Amino acid sequence: MSRFTGRPRPHQQLSEAACAASELLEVLWGRGQEAAPSGPVSPSQLRALLVIEKREGTNLRALGEALGSRPPSVSRLCDRMEAMGLVERCPSPTSRREVELRLSQQGQTLLDECRAIRAREVTAVLEMMEPSAVEALAEGLTAFHAAAATQLGAGGTPSTDHGSGPVAESVA
Repeated sequence: MSRFTGRPRPHQQLSEAACAASELLEVLWGRGQEAAPSGPVSPSQLRALLVIEKREGTNLRALGEALGSRPPSVSRLCDRMEAMGLVERCPSPTSRREVELRLSQQGQTLLDECRAIRAREVTAVLEMMEPSAVEALAEGLTAFHAAAATQLGAGGTPSTDHGSGPVAESVA
């Protein structure tokens, strides 16, 4: 709040609007997680799959760091995803004590299905907006994406390719 006007500051208003929009996006995206033909996946599993997709061949320690989770939790999460056929553990070519995590074809299919459902949900909302509002939103989201990627240590420019680029682009 501004101490002079008693009204929220512009950045505070935008922050509140962004948080409200992100909550609605979570609802829309939850539909993708639950409705995927490959079967439902938990939010933590989805985040892990996204990290593994971006960092193909990552190990459990690096996955835990990216997710902000402790090693035992990450190991159990990977056990469940491997049992579901979503990831594969492969011996590391550089260390006999490490394993590398890779998406299985089923895991990649699930991510593709979730993205397609999410895109349909978001597109339906965008089609209800005025074209000028959609254009302004696109410009603002591009700038927000670049700033968030920088803050999260990803650096670089935003990517629209879901299969490459910094992890921070998808995992926040």
